Amino acid sequence: MWTVVYIAANRSQAEAMKKFLCDEGILANIRSAGFSMQGDGMYDVMVLESEADEAHTILCQFVVR
Repeated sequence: MWTVVYIAANRSQAEAMKKFLCDEGILANIRSAGFSMQGDGMYDVMVLESEADEAHTILCQFVVR
């Protein structure tokens, strides 16, 4: 089952997070989380539920960079 680990502000941020997770060996996916009048909208970054804790740790490193 897929679970959301982060809500990105736009598609490019979501794609970057997905790539970062995949480079670290975590299977990741993105999906639109809604439309924004100021851009392309927010995106859910999702991973398998069994990898959610590890993905969260990895994303903390991504956000700090």
